[in-house]
Amino acid sequence: MEKTEQNVETVLEQYVRPALREHGGNVQLACIKNGIAYVRLTGHCSGCPSAKYTLESIVKEQVTAHCDAVCDVKLQEEVSPELYEFARTILTKKNGKETKREAF
Repeated sequence: MEKTEQNVETVLEQYVRPALREHGGNVQLACIKNGIAYVRLTGHCSGCPSAKYTLESIVKEQVTAHCDAVCDVKLQEEVSPELYEFARTILTKKNGKETKREAF
């Protein structure tokens, strides 16, 4: 792991994750590109209406304060393959019985 990524992970573990865990959430570092750390909020923080506030006031504030190589932190909002599969399962079932899948 690159030194900057290690530094960000250390900051997340020491300063960010304890606060998020109090609310049943967590954060994962996805990648760092051009001085921007991309993170995913997980657990109760994932999809929370306050996710953007959490990102700005907790994650970004701590990471940029402790890691000189990172100038910004952004939320990586992508849908996981597991969530797509879960959605497919729901959409193909009706009242517990399999139904035909229609093209969308």
